[in-house]
Amino acid sequence: MRKSRLSKHKQNKLIEHFVAGTTARTAAVLIDVNKSTASYYFHRLRELIFKDVEDSTPFSGEIEVDESYFGGRRKGKRGRGAAGKVPVFGLLKRGGKVFTKIIPDAKSATLMPIMQDKILPDSVVFTDSLSSYNVLDVSCFKHYRINHSELFADRKNHINGIENFWNQAKRHLRKYNGVPKDHFHLYLKECEWRFNNPDPKQQLFQLKQLVNKHMG
Repeated sequence: MRKSRLSKHKQNKLIEHFVAGTTARTAAVLIDVNKSTASYYFHRLRELIFKDVEDSTPFSGEIEVDESYFGGRRKGKRGRGAAGKVPVFGLLKRGGKVFTKIIPDAKSATLMPIMQDKILPDSVVFTDSLSSYNVLDVSCFKHYRINHSELFADRKNHINGIENFWNQAKRHLRKYNGVPKDHFHLYLKECEWRFNNPDPKQQLFQLKQLVNKHMG
């Protein structure tokens, strides 16, 4: 990435506003830079985050998995297979981190290789009742499923953690009034990064390190 022409002071201010969740438009006004400059700088920060979190270590222990759908029109078909929406698969280690991946569909043939790659054998995997997860019953994982139509949580048998992440991610993205589809993968990994690093001071420290390494 080429070196930024912005002063170090304005770069630091932009990083602070990015961590705070300020939109580029608002940050541009507050810091007195061009809106396109702020937007481009935020885009570069997301690219740095994407490269930094791309290779995460496999999960073990108790893992919740689920798929969700982002964007698209509000009207019409909703939920699984909703028109115009981007399907995303997520894995969450209980008490730990989340991993997300954009998927073409939620079929077994799509989801199983991701789980085999990102979850260590003998882990306990919790899912909902989507038929795609039937393959887990004859896999190297211990599989528990929750039927949302009957009950939402039965002691440890739930996927509340990953569903909480989906809610957080969608709440964060809502402020942008639509995310360009070509850049959605960057925004998704930003949400993953924020969830996995919930302390704003740690986020600020990490981003400044990445900027100094790649854009300094």
